[in-house]
Amino acid sequence: KPGSEAEIEGIEAEIKCKLEKVNWLPGFYSLRPDILIANSKSYLDGKIYGIDAASGAAVSVLNISPGDHVLDLCAAPGAKLCMMLDLLGDSGSVTGVDVARHRLAACRTMLQKYSLGDRCRLFVADGTTFSLAPLRVDSRSRSCESSFEEKDERFREWTSRRPWKERKRAAKARETMSLQSVTTSENPELIFYGRHSGVVGLSKNKLYKTMSDLEVSSCGYDKVLVDAECTHDGSVKHIQKFENWGWTTLQRRVLDALKLLRNGFRLLKVGGLLVYSTCSLTVAQNEDIVEQFLKENASAENRLFVAALQPRISAVACFTTF
Repeated sequence: KPGSEAEIEGIEAEIKCKLEKVNWLPGFYSLRPDILIANSKSYLDGKIYGIDAASGAAVSVLNISPGDHVLDLCAAPGAKLCMMLDLLGDSGSVTGVDVARHRLAACRTMLQKYSLGDRCRLFVADGTTFSLAPLRVDSRSRSCESSFEEKDERFREWTSRRPWKERKRAAKARETMSLQSVTTSENPELIFYGRHSGVVGLSKNKLYKTMSDLEVSSCGYDKVLVDAECTHDGSVKHIQKFENWGWTTLQRRVLDALKLLRNGFRLLKVGGLLVYSTCSLTVAQNEDIVEQFLKENASAENRLFVAALQPRISAVACFTTF
């Protein structure tokens, strides 16, 4: 983790392994695959955490600065969120979105483990339709605020030990959602928010206010990461899973990636930066997606396209809007 560099020697002594610097990725160290860190004191104390180099590269290219409002549309299982919040520091916010509740719950556990969730909020939602604005708690601009009266109750400080009645209401709401098809008009489920995420003291009306195209230009996210779900064909083990899933799901994943990219760019403020990344080696999920996206979005500027940075990284593409 940033700030723990001075303790490298102590960590090496504890895990009985030399940490090797990843020269092409600053701040990263590699371990032999047989080294287990989950029970080490350094890991339990939050001084180190495991993250795939490909995920780390995608976050690094975002160039996160203190004060940024960052959106991760495919947030689970959480290592990228931890890195983002480490880079963010004491200002700004990170919004994590994932369609799988159980995977997003793992994100929540990870944030709590490393005490990094203070400026984060997590939503169970479809990243292709998510439309909520970042909560710019330091800004008093009227254009970024709701214009209607707030009559609903305000959010209190988040706790995992919620009152019985509140837990019952949440369980009933999840049961109702499982019995009916999810529509884009339903509010995303907020499963975690930090003390300084902007949610505490806010009404539900304001939290769930969606952004118009005009508002996005000035009140959208500064940085957006679309680390899209793909076929994972960089790994033979993942490819073998399609024997069970069915090979027809390949095309669906390609279409979903393009939808995620479109929506992520829609939520990006003018001058913001979006990173689209995959762990696929196929042209259909990388170059073809980028080419189609650029045809559709004249305001998108392709800042960088890096293919095959390392054997485990397929593609990273960066876009900004003007």
